[in-house]
Amino acid sequence: MKMDVQTLAGKKSGSVDLDETVFGAEPRKDILHRMVRYQLAKRQLGNHKVQERGEVSKTTKRIGKQKGGGTARHGNGSVSQFRGGAKAHGPRVRDHSHKLPKKVKALALRHALSAKASAKELIIIDDATLSSPKTAELRATLEKMGVKNGLIVGGAALDENFAKAARNIPNLDVLPSQGANVYDILKRHTLVLTKQAVTDLEARLK
Repeated sequence: MKMDVQTLAGKKSGSVDLDETVFGAEPRKDILHRMVRYQLAKRQLGNHKVQERGEVSKTTKRIGKQKGGGTARHGNGSVSQFRGGAKAHGPRVRDHSHKLPKKVKALALRHALSAKASAKELIIIDDATLSSPKTAELRATLEKMGVKNGLIVGGAALDENFAKAARNIPNLDVLPSQGANVYDILKRHTLVLTKQAVTDLEARLK
């Protein structure tokens, strides 16, 4: 699977052969859905907590008379009806994450890359480096490339000037190759990979 490579200036800079097993698979929505659920559940803190009946210290004296009061016959002030009372069956601190096999994780990343390639939402550039960290110049460059909402994946280490310039551009994410993941790929409209990122991802997923 051959794709053209271009520079940040929009000029053609050769071509690259993409591995069919990584970029040419038939995307499965169920695999992508499982991986996105796994990632979102793992990042959920789960530290929500409210006091329940056993944790609230309120009077246990009968509130009002047993009969003739015209209201319900309450015998405890810690119930949820009263101010300062506890919540029944409230949220508790827990871990929301769940397990997912390594093979499914790798398969999901292959399908996410393949989905971008098949939808023609994949751009390959030779390198993601800038001589100075100027946001306006990078924004103009990306607009010429047609990237308004995108994820740029560089090599093992990001260029410091490029990362700083991209920091203030809305709807743009920049990640190193080892940080590429399914959720961030699917969240953005366009996926931009450097040649080094392609090499790293193919080595990681083969």
